Amino acid sequence: MQESTDKFKNEELILRDYLAIERTKLANVRTLFSYIRTSLYLLTAGIGIFQIESISRLDGLAWVCVATGVILFILGFIRYFQMGKQLKGYVKQSHCD
Repeated sequence: MQESTDKFKNEELILRDYLAIERTKLANVRTLFSYIRTSLYLLTAGIGIFQIESISRLDGLAWVCVATGVILFILGFIRYFQMGKQLKGYVKQSHCD
């Protein structure tokens, strides 16, 4: 994605471009929330499996749910900050001109 958007960094941004950046920022926040929501569901499912003793044979599945939840939580924040940094590059570039 980086290569396809680099050609626009040297152009001056117009109002339509600023609005598109704002929509992208909002979409980035929505995506972060979906990562958090999914990770919390997986953590809840994993902890729930651990708590029910009658299905203790599924402890492996519980560990997979917990580990995947933690990984998704971290991955969501990494992707959020990466996209935020990329969007700041567009705004700073246009203000310097």
